[in-house]
Amino acid sequence: MKLLLTFSKKKNREPVIAQVVKETGVLISVERAHIDSTSGEVLIDVPDTDAPRICALMEAKGITVRILEHGISRNQDECVDCGACVSICPKEVFYLDAEHQVHLRDERCVLCGKCIPACPHRALSQTL
Repeated sequence: MKLLLTFSKKKNREPVIAQVVKETGVLISVERAHIDSTSGEVLIDVPDTDAPRICALMEAKGITVRILEHGISRNQDECVDCGACVSICPKEVFYLDAEHQVHLRDERCVLCGKCIPACPHRALSQTL
C-alpha cells in the first residue's frame, strides 16, 4: 500500500522512517521524496497487512499520513491510446496491449507526474 507522508522539519527532526522500521521490523520502500530545510513529502510503499500499524506509528510521531488508493487516473473518454504516457513514464506504469490500448499498473506509480503534461488529450490526472 502506498502512503504519502508529509512532515515539518520544525516539528520533527528525527529519522522517523528508520525508527518505524526498527520498531516494527516492517521493511519500508521509499519511492519518492522531496525534502527541504523546512518540510518534506515522502511516498512510501508498505505491505498492505502492515499499513494500519505503520500509519498509526507515523501519526503518533507527528507525521501526516494519506493512504493512496490510486496514483494516476485516466479518463477513458479522452484517452486516444497514443502511448505518450508509455514513453515518458520512468516506472513503466503504462503499457500498450496487443490491440494497442493503454493500460495502467497503479502499484508501480510513484506520483512523479511526468505523464500528466505529456498527455496531448489531458486524459490523465493525479488522484491525491
